[in-house]
Amino acid sequence: MHISTGKPAFVLALAIALTLAGTAEATRLGEIRTNQYRDLQARICRGWNTWYNNSMTAHTFLPDGFTVNFGVSLHNGKEYRREFLKNGRSRTGVIPGLRSDDGRYTSVEIVQNQFALTLETAADGEDLVALVTPSNKCGHLVIADVFYPWERDGTVGRAGDQLFGTRGGRRFTVSTTAAPAKMPYMPSGSPRLAVRLQGKIGFYTGRARTLEEIEKLIGERRAEQEKRVASWGEHADSFQGMQTILAWNTIYDAPNGRAIAPVSRNWNYNWEGWVLFDWDTYFAAWMLSSFNRDLAFANAVEITKSVTGEGFVPNYKSATHASVDRSQPPVGSRTILEIYRRYPERWFLEETYDELVAWNRWWPKARTCGDGFLAWGTHSWNKDGTRRVGGLQLAKYESGLDNSPMFDEAKMMPDTCTMDQADVGLMAMYVMDCKCLAEIAGILDRRADREELLARAKEYDERLKTMWDEKTGIYRNFRVGSRQFLDVLSPCNFYALLSGTATNEQADRMINEHYFNPEEFYGEFVMPASARNARGFKDNNYWRGRIWAPLNFLVYIGMKDYRTPTVDKARADLVERSRNLLMKNWKENGGIYENYNSVTGAGGDAGASDAFYHWGALLTFIGILDSGR
Repeated sequence: MHISTGKPAFVLALAIALTLAGTAEATRLGEIRTNQYRDLQARICRGWNTWYNNSMTAHTFLPDGFTVNFGVSLHNGKEYRREFLKNGRSRTGVIPGLRSDDGRYTSVEIVQNQFALTLETAADGEDLVALVTPSNKCGHLVIADVFYPWERDGTVGRAGDQLFGTRGGRRFTVSTTAAPAKMPYMPSGSPRLAVRLQGKIGFYTGRARTLEEIEKLIGERRAEQEKRVASWGEHADSFQGMQTILAWNTIYDAPNGRAIAPVSRNWNYNWEGWVLFDWDTYFAAWMLSSFNRDLAFANAVEITKSVTGEGFVPNYKSATHASVDRSQPPVGSRTILEIYRRYPERWFLEETYDELVAWNRWWPKARTCGDGFLAWGTHSWNKDGTRRVGGLQLAKYESGLDNSPMFDEAKMMPDTCTMDQADVGLMAMYVMDCKCLAEIAGILDRRADREELLARAKEYDERLKTMWDEKTGIYRNFRVGSRQFLDVLSPCNFYALLSGTATNEQADRMINEHYFNPEEFYGEFVMPASARNARGFKDNNYWRGRIWAPLNFLVYIGMKDYRTPTVDKARADLVERSRNLLMKNWKENGGIYENYNSVTGAGGDAGASDAFYHWGALLTFIGILDSGR
């Protein structure tokens, strides 16, 4: 393998350092370096918010951890639902509503059978108030219970008509504006207050408040958030969908003392606490940068700090383990550079730079499939320090496109630990990564690094140019050895726009012959993850035929740098159709989906499509970026 850095001895030394356990570099990677970041997390992780992952109706006060949860019981206590997550594909269950980022105001609608209620909360200093508004007077119950999550020490109980919690000398109380019902046989072990829904009901911590006082405070907080949303003008609906899902999916990871925004609460629940996926979290940080500096910094830093000892950001890192055999699409440096351009704080680059450079250098060492081309792969380590190839499915996971028909005929190459097909998408994203890191290196005055990165960008850009297929007018993956172009197309074949590799003429051909081609990518809803005429499209299963927001997003980012009439037309079209797709589902059922049907636009028609997955909001973030906001 050849790396055009001009410093072969240096690169070789680095490769050895990153692959041997216990080295100084491996120990240093992943550690927090700056006081600015420590202070930032401490600032975020305070006060009342929906910090506790397992229910959107639970409100926790940090740093103590005292939690008030609101549940619903139908039929006089026989059907008691205590926890609510957005996991349905209809308007049954919980519908997350308008809220602030910091928990100052939240609202959800709970729909059970033919009954519904709205739960609104507001933080008032260190007190929390809640207003429950039922759709009609009935005999159903709303139940407030209290606990300390995350195995924290603390005592909770009930004294008369008041709940309490004590920890470390601090005491919280919870009261209600209505008389609690007597429910001694309700199946719940937590201290609780159950109140019959005969009208509006208030709950409050701390000092006594009337229902009228609670309604007034809730109204003020609601108006604040409505004003914030309205300030986005024609993009108000887009902003609300994006901001809402990111705020609701922000949680507190107590063992690590940090705020993070994983893809959805359902994924955290199923992964035993929390899980951060590589490109998913970078995209969340990019979206957050449009309205919340601190959360943007936090998520970009945390996913970057998940770097392995080998020097790459893994496919995922969870509360219990990480994917040390594989990475995921290298979009980190582009994300961090874009956030820095909005908030030019040098410490942010210093906090993340070393991990990003290690990751950049890792790709050629670990994922070269032949003749200097990159391919997706997976590997583990033998006892003698040599690499051992992993399974094909794990390599597909590294691509992020888990079951794409692009990989149906791929095979693993044991000598390189990669698939046997050079990948346009990976090559283009890698060139982009080199260029973005070179810019960051320049800002940080890392001159030698900048030269190395620019040289590598040029080298891989030249290789990527050879993947252009003049006959079909698009960049194509090819089989290693034979150089035979592969048939299945996806939005990833457009990524030569991301790297700036395509000429204007090539860009126009890709747009005219493929984007606007109804047999491939065009239609009422765009862009399917595999062309409409590709095998597997009709499966409508995950990456086989469905629309995924990150692919639309990356194609859009590539289009931004081209200013031909053809590309301008396609960019505007992609913005409009992406927004329409998200809004169709958002307005129908409050869902922002993991993926969407390419024909009907439905998000909830397939089982493998989380109903509240934050990167779905990239569909509307495209329009916000395009507007200059």
